[in-house]
Amino acid sequence: MRALVATIGVSVVLAAPAAAAHEPGGDALPSWHVEPLIALPLLATLLLFALGYWQLRRRSARGEFGRRGGLFLLGWLLLTLALVSPLHEAGERSFAAHMFEHELIMLAAAPCLVLARPAVILLWGFPDPARGPVGALARRGWFKAIWHRLTEPVTATTLQAVVLWAWHSPSLFDMALENEAWHAVQHASFLVSALLFWTAVLNSRQGPQGYPLAALCLFATSIVSGALGALMAFSQSPWYAPYAALGLAPFGLTPAEDQQIAGLIMWVPGGLVHALAALAMIGAMLRVSRREVGDAG
Repeated sequence: MRALVATIGVSVVLAAPAAAAHEPGGDALPSWHVEPLIALPLLATLLLFALGYWQLRRRSARGEFGRRGGLFLLGWLLLTLALVSPLHEAGERSFAAHMFEHELIMLAAAPCLVLARPAVILLWGFPDPARGPVGALARRGWFKAIWHRLTEPVTATTLQAVVLWAWHSPSLFDMALENEAWHAVQHASFLVSALLFWTAVLNSRQGPQGYPLAALCLFATSIVSGALGALMAFSQSPWYAPYAALGLAPFGLTPAEDQQIAGLIMWVPGGLVHALAALAMIGAMLRVSRREVGDAG
């Protein structure tokens, strides 16, 4: 709990001077980027989780929430690093930095947040009058049906692939670069689709029978994202007008070279994370199978 409170305090302290000092400039060093559309939901979510965590820890004699709190805090910090730190502004000047920002959101922050299983803790962060209606909404049949459908592995994998490829089309990507509101929508799309995907492949309700399908979806995502990254890496011309207009990216790279590095970031580390997660799923399936054989024997 002290770590959560300290993080909130540091976030507010950093946000105030950064908001006052932030002025876009092509030659200035990247600075903290406090866009209200992004910063306020981040702070509100952290506060809600901290309140819920405190409420549940008071009612629990065990430290069962410690690991979940740590995972949520790690995921939140990675998300904040991607969206608020100087990395975000650097991503407006370098496509490689922009790609690294997206990979942090989808490959690092999202699985940490899913593994934290924060839904109940967030619910307890609401005031008493609101907690009942919010909980009742989550128990509604239609709500559970929609959630179950969206977190079905094939559906979630397809949705994330569509979001990934659609937002990297030149028309939509240029729109996001030129308009801060659309940029926020782009990042929200990446985060939501990644949360649904990692929920689908990591959710314990799948059980042993779900491991093969989860592994297949992870391998498929590795191929889908890797193919997009490979196309960028081998392209000899920049795809996106705002980056092409810069002439030279940081470190003297041309826009095409900057895009090639971005493609490699999506292709190699991105594919590796999904492939390793798939192998972990297969390993878990084999361990469960051996345990079942041992019990039967």
